[in-house]
Amino acid sequence: MIRIMLVDDEKNILSALRRVLMGGIGLDREFHEISVETFDTPHDALKRAEVVVFDLVVSDYRMPEMSGVEFLKAFRKIQPHAARIILSGYADLEGLVGAINEAEISRFINKPWNDYELKFAIAQALVYRKLLMENQRLADTVRLQQGQLSRQEIALKRLEEENPGITKVNWGPDGSVIIDESDL
Repeated sequence: MIRIMLVDDEKNILSALRRVLMGGIGLDREFHEISVETFDTPHDALKRAEVVVFDLVVSDYRMPEMSGVEFLKAFRKIQPHAARIILSGYADLEGLVGAINEAEISRFINKPWNDYELKFAIAQALVYRKLLMENQRLADTVRLQQGQLSRQEIALKRLEEENPGITKVNWGPDGSVIIDESDL
């Protein structure tokens, strides 16, 4: 199943995007089974990203709490392997360069979008992500065979990819788990 996160401060945009994507995005049979989660604040989206793995995130460029570039940079720190796309009604060159260089987006799509072009861009981003993940898996296999990586390190990488933050537990000196109250 493909998990997609949509972030925009305008709820009607989120509804329209959800409608477009729930019909499937074509190209590959696996892209017909998708789960779409929508967020109208970037902070809520980042909290969710700490718990659930997403294959792709589509963010608005201009939002009141933080820009799409700021959001996607923060999102990338949590889930570096997720594909990232920005949607915007404003196409300024400086913002586009920032999105590409700082947030490492794969596409910048203008509002209003063409449904077919949006689906195609998403499908391309997902195919590219799948290819990168397979390359990473193969590289890890080679590193394991060469003794540069242990089975435990590979297992920890996979756990972190499947459950963001699970390997970043704050342990106490007696082996207990320390919970930061600001995270609650």
